[in-house]
Amino acid sequence: MRPLTFDNRFVRELPGDPIRHNYTRQVSDCLWSAVQPTPVKDPQLIAYSAEVAEMLGLTATDMQDRELIQTLGGNGMLDGMFTYATRYGGHQFGHWAGQLGDGRAILLGELVHGGKRFELQLKGAGETPYSRSADGRAVLRSSLREFLCSEAMYHLGVPTTRALSLVKTGDQVVRDMFYDGHPQLEPGAIVCRVAPSFTRFGHFELLASREEFALLKRLIGFTLDRDFADWWPSTGLTLDVNDPAPELIEAWFEEVCARTAVMIAHWMRVGFVHGVMNTDNMSILGLTIDYGPYGWIDNFDPGWTPNTTDAQGRRYCFGRQPDIARWNLERLAEALGTLLPSTQGLADGIATYDQTYFRALTSSLADKFGFERWQEGDGELINQIFEFMTRAEIDQTLFFTQLAQIDLQQPQVSTLQNAFYTQKGWQDFNQDIQTWLMTYCQRLTQSQQSLAQRQHRMATANPVYVLRNYLAQEAIDLATAGDNSRLLELLEVLRHPYTLQPGKEKFAEKRPDWARQKAGCSMLSCSS
Repeated sequence: MRPLTFDNRFVRELPGDPIRHNYTRQVSDCLWSAVQPTPVKDPQLIAYSAEVAEMLGLTATDMQDRELIQTLGGNGMLDGMFTYATRYGGHQFGHWAGQLGDGRAILLGELVHGGKRFELQLKGAGETPYSRSADGRAVLRSSLREFLCSEAMYHLGVPTTRALSLVKTGDQVVRDMFYDGHPQLEPGAIVCRVAPSFTRFGHFELLASREEFALLKRLIGFTLDRDFADWWPSTGLTLDVNDPAPELIEAWFEEVCARTAVMIAHWMRVGFVHGVMNTDNMSILGLTIDYGPYGWIDNFDPGWTPNTTDAQGRRYCFGRQPDIARWNLERLAEALGTLLPSTQGLADGIATYDQTYFRALTSSLADKFGFERWQEGDGELINQIFEFMTRAEIDQTLFFTQLAQIDLQQPQVSTLQNAFYTQKGWQDFNQDIQTWLMTYCQRLTQSQQSLAQRQHRMATANPVYVLRNYLAQEAIDLATAGDNSRLLELLEVLRHPYTLQPGKEKFAEKRPDWARQKAGCSMLSCSS
């Protein structure tokens, strides 16, 4: 294969851990620790994203190259790579957790192609100084879910990290999936994740908490210079990478707030639930990062969480995601505020989050419901149907794809019947929803849109296909048995989520009854 170009600025320009021996410890006064992936028995490439490969300058032939597959499995390095794990902290479930860091993710370096920079990271590649007594490995089920979801989210138009490859390691990993005292051997796997940067809120939080203020300034300056190079000149301010001006830090925080708001609005639009919105899982670029116990809303329920660890408190449930993102930004603001003479500029950033989220959400809701623009009173109309959808157990994805087919002159609730999960829900609420449809259609007739324009607007906002939890679990079950066909089929279907694909109707169906309580289909754990 052709040589790749690596330019590893993070390790070149920021201080590293002087201890090179790999053992779990507290690390100080640096941002990364050099560490090599732990070799695996028999790496086998079972899936890759052709689009991500092309983005990185890799061909289909390259992706079958033995040296590259060995590298993606953690058994070697290509010329120019430098492997390391980064140091960060975070708030987990609302509580400060101290040092966390890349406990099972190892960066391969920064690949430069087509004038763009990409960090490559192997998740599940072995222990690091930040592994907190864990083995640093990942299993096939979680790795397959992360690989598929990264690409599915991209094609849905949601800001996200990407995934290049999914490699089975040939090793067995012990995991207690639900932390209930029943550990089992599972096949191991490694995902190669790709992003312009994997820097998180927690990188800044840890430095502030340890009072490493000079290093905090350097990290902010570096992040602006490398990751926001296309943005910070627009402020008209000068950047000192070792001591960024307070005004620039404030403006940058406001930009982070705006990007985060847009990302969360997209999550709400498509019905995605992250499941573990700790501050160490929040990207400074406003990208969806760390696909652990995520899930998609099947029957609409603002209180639903896919995470068994969060089953009681439901801190990270679907409906709370906007508020949690705001809370996380406030924690980042506290870290940045340690460098500033006043926190008023940071408060302005939080206000920008609120304003940006409201604009993005109302715009996406207008599109989902087929309105030309958001109008006063639309909120009440939409909240009413969301209440009915919750109480009647109506599938979010199917509801909106079928709503686009409503006849405005003679609306019939029967058009939506397939979106109901239970006969009782249909019997109890079909008349209420029929009444709502009459009001909804009156609202639409105020518009000058044609039928085709309305349906196009709705089709661009409402996916036909999402990575429903049971679909991912079916792919996992087959892949565990050595059959990758469903994984590859899903990968292809999810590349075109807004287009009805002949012969793929089964992937647009609502959750079957058998999946309502099945492990992996309804609730998941943080287990890797």
